[in-house]
Parts: sequence; C-alpha cells; structure tokens
Amino acid sequence: GTTPVNLRGKPILSKTGGWCAAFFIFGNEMAERMAYFGLSVNMVAFMVYIMHSPFSTSANAVNNFLGISQVSSVLGGFLADAYLGRYWTISIFTTIYLIGLGGITLCATMRVFIPSQNNCDQLSLLLGNCEQAKSWQMTYLYIVLYITSFGAAGIRPCVSSFGADQFDERHKDYKTHLDRFFNFFYLSVTIGAIIAFTMVVYIQMEHGWGPAFGSLAIAMGISNVLFFMGTSLYRHRLPGGSPLTRVAQVLVAAARKRRASFSNSELIGLYEVPGKQSAIKGSGKISHTDGFRFLDKAALQLKEDGVNPNPWRLCTVTQVEEVKILIKLIPIPATTIMINLILTEFLTLSIQQAYTLNTHMGHLKLPVTCMPVFPGLTIFLLLSIYYSIFAPLTRRITGHPHGVSQLQRVGIGLVLSIFSVFSAALFEKYRRNYAIKNGYEFNFLTPMPHLSAFWLLIPYCLIGLAEVFSIVGLLEFLYEEAPDAMRSVASAYAALAGGLGCFVATILNNIVKSTTGNAGKGKQSWLSQNINTGKFDNLYWLLTILGVINFVVFLYAARTYKYR
Repeated sequence: GTTPVNLRGKPILSKTGGWCAAFFIFGNEMAERMAYFGLSVNMVAFMVYIMHSPFSTSANAVNNFLGISQVSSVLGGFLADAYLGRYWTISIFTTIYLIGLGGITLCATMRVFIPSQNNCDQLSLLLGNCEQAKSWQMTYLYIVLYITSFGAAGIRPCVSSFGADQFDERHKDYKTHLDRFFNFFYLSVTIGAIIAFTMVVYIQMEHGWGPAFGSLAIAMGISNVLFFMGTSLYRHRLPGGSPLTRVAQVLVAAARKRRASFSNSELIGLYEVPGKQSAIKGSGKISHTDGFRFLDKAALQLKEDGVNPNPWRLCTVTQVEEVKILIKLIPIPATTIMINLILTEFLTLSIQQAYTLNTHMGHLKLPVTCMPVFPGLTIFLLLSIYYSIFAPLTRRITGHPHGVSQLQRVGIGLVLSIFSVFSAALFEKYRRNYAIKNGYEFNFLTPMPHLSAFWLLIPYCLIGLAEVFSIVGLLEFLYEEAPDAMRSVASAYAALAGGLGCFVATILNNIVKSTTGNAGKGKQSWLSQNINTGKFDNLYWLLTILGVINFVVFLYAARTYKYR
C-alpha cells in the first residue's frame, strides 16, 4: 500500500527520487520562506511609513498574516492526503502564492493604491498628521496579503513531506538520508530567510518598495519553474482518501459501540482486512496498540456487523490506530507553540530596540531591518557543522546513532529559547536604564551612539540555535511517527504550532496593553509606542516564566511518549 507511484498513479519502474529530486523541491521552500520573511520584516514598515497605519495595528495585521499562513496549513495537508496528493497541492497553492505576491507588488508600485506621501515626514507620521489610506486601499492590501498567506497553506505542510517521500524506505541508509534531508531542508529555509533579511532589504533601501516586493515574486516564479522541471524525477504517494472522514468514522463507530464489551459472546475479534495491504490507499497496515482503549471499540467486530460492514459502524485496526497516532502526536507540537511565540515577539520587539541603538559595524551602517539576519546566520553555521562536529560529539555521550533523538532535539531547542528571552530581558532592562540616564527617555527615534545594537546578537543567536534544534527535530519526528496516509496532515501540526504562536503573540500583546496601561491616567503600558518609557523587559520576563512552565509540560509529554 506504500509503494511509490508516478504522476499518473502507476508503479514506478525507472529510477526516480533521491537527492536529485529533493533538490528541485528545496528551491520551492527556499522561495516561499524568502517571501514569508521578506514580508514579515518589510510589511510592518510599509504599512506604517507608506500606508500611514498605526504601528500596533500594522504589527497585529502582519502577525495575523503570519498566523493564517501557518494555521491554514492544516487545509493544505488535508487536501494533499485526501484528494490531490502532495505534488498537485504544491503546484496549485504555489501559483496562488505567486498571484498574491504580484498583487502586493502592484500595491507598492502604483500610486493609486497608496495615500499621498506629500508633507509626510517622520514627525508628521508620529503625530498622525499624514494623509490616511482610503478604506478601499487598505482592503486591497489586506486581500492580496491574505491571498499570499492562503497560498502558503498548500506549500508548508507538503514540501517537507514530498521531499522526504523521495527516499526509499527499503534502503539500508534510509534513516540517515531522512535525518540529513530535514537538516538540508531547514538549511534551504534559512538561506531564504538570509536573502530576505539582506538582499531584499537592500533592494528596498536602494530602489524602493515595488522592486523589493517584486523580487519576492520573481524568486517565487523561478522556483515554480524549477519545481515543474523536476516533475519526471518525483516519486509520489497515492492520496488515501479523506483523513477527516476516517477519523470521524472511528469516533462515530466507537460511540455507537460504547456499551459493547470486549468479552461479549457476540465478539468475533478486532476487524482488519485480510492480506498484506491495508484498506487505505498509500498506507501500510498498523499493528494494534493498547492505548486509548475506548477507540478500539470502533474495530470490535460483532456477528451483527455481517460480511460487508458499514464503515460508520466498524473500522479496521489500521484506521483506529491512525486516529490514536494523531492524538498521541498532539502534545509535542503543542509545546512548540511557546518557541514560536517567543520568536514572533522577539523579532517584532527587537526591531524597535534596534532603532534606538548604534548599528554601525566599523564604517558600515547596517539597516535596522537587517538585524534578524543574525539568527539565520547562526542556523546556517550550525546546520553546516552539525554532522561534522555536533553529531559525532554527542554520539559519544549518548550512544544515539544521530547524536540525539528527535524529542531530545526539540527539548534542547526549548531550553535555548528560554535562555534567549532571559538574555533579552537583561539587555532591555540595561538599555532602558541607559536611555533614561543619558537623556534619551523621550527621544526614542534617535539612536544612542555609544550603545551598540550588537548586544542583541546574544538573544538573536540563541533563538537561532533554538530553531535549529526544535523545528528540525519536530519536522523529522512528525514525518516518521505519522501514519503513512496522513503525513501531510501531521507535518501541518508544526505549521499550526507556528501559526498559533503568532496569534497568541497578538492576544498577549493586547492583554498586556490593556492591563498595564491606562491612557486616562497617563500611565504607559509595557508596550508603549515610546520604547524608552515602556517596559519591554517585563514582557520578556513573562515569556521566560511561561517558557519554563512550557518546558516542564514538554518533559512530561516526552517521557510518556512511546515511539512507533
């Protein structure tokens, strides 16, 4: 049932797949990540400085865009596993993504889509005296922005799974290839992010917003062409039908037989189709496990079920085990919501911090929006040396063939994320006190020449390391542990956790603003527009405490989880 097929659904006869096919797929993810991060760092500034939208409104809009682009991955994963297959899902949604980027480029290029920029300097912008964007202009921007986020729905959950599908499970080095694939996959993600934080920012500064967003559309267009060029090399998995229908059938069947006893005299046994193949396309059979015994009642075959059982009354053991696995997987990606929350908050808030600091590196002045490139460089460096230094070193300590297990990688990442936000809190407390002491309390738009922005490199590098361990480990964990016919849905768990992290960041910011500030009494919130009178460090301390609690939850979930 898991035999790879060609695009027409026929068994593969010629040699396909492998690293050659995987590299065509890497390009698609690289371009998508380039666009994702390019929009994340530039869209807030575009909405504030060009569309004259308030900073908090712009930040929340971008956070929602980032969240939707990840949460909607569940839809893409469902379509891939149920009906379209991963190849066609990627093909359709990457085209939608390109249309959205084209719409954003038009918005930044044609004056009709933006308000007048006359007599709008920094002071006018701060005082709210610039011409406001018309409602239809903001509506157009939101539409093309959310079209882009919807396009990501079919790319993110499918690209990693489709790439991993290119390797033969029967090969003796399959596990090694898979482990290296996910590292290289995230390396391509990182390269896309580095390009977004450097070249795209440079294009924006030198040539304007239109060429900057246009470069993202061009990169996505080129990656689409490369992806289609590799079509003849790809190995495919047959879509197994709607996973939601199979899940619903198990729940309904279990509910119908909730009063049935495992010792019932009418019991024939646990139902499974005869032969080696599963009843589910693209899936091998899964052995019965003892967990979630109440779901086993869906597979209780009674004499009354007859020869041709109703699938809403009797399910196979494999179908029941699919549901068990999906439930068992949930706690691990759920604990990574916290690292995504920290990453979202830090990337947003650190940009505001960097505006008050000296960003000179010798005689070279780095743009503030280039600062997030440093986590990317950290990731790139670690992934480059992972197999030559880190894996052999940890292998001697743990005895694990890959140095550390998948869950251990996730745990290391969570610990590093706690240290990153802890160091960010310490530096922000020092930075704010320094600003007040040196007369910059109400002059937050002017960089302090004697305080370097490169102190931010400590939390930046730590959060970069945290990403390498937790996200790469999570992607590999979900792919290997997921049922054969639900791998795209399981991979969407990681994107869903990322999206929820963005939404939780928006919710947390709103709660913090409403509970710590009082405009009527002149009390500034922790997230004040003036960073020097606000208290960003308190938010970082709160995130540190939440991170520790989350890690304790993860330890319990990891210790109780049993690998397939």
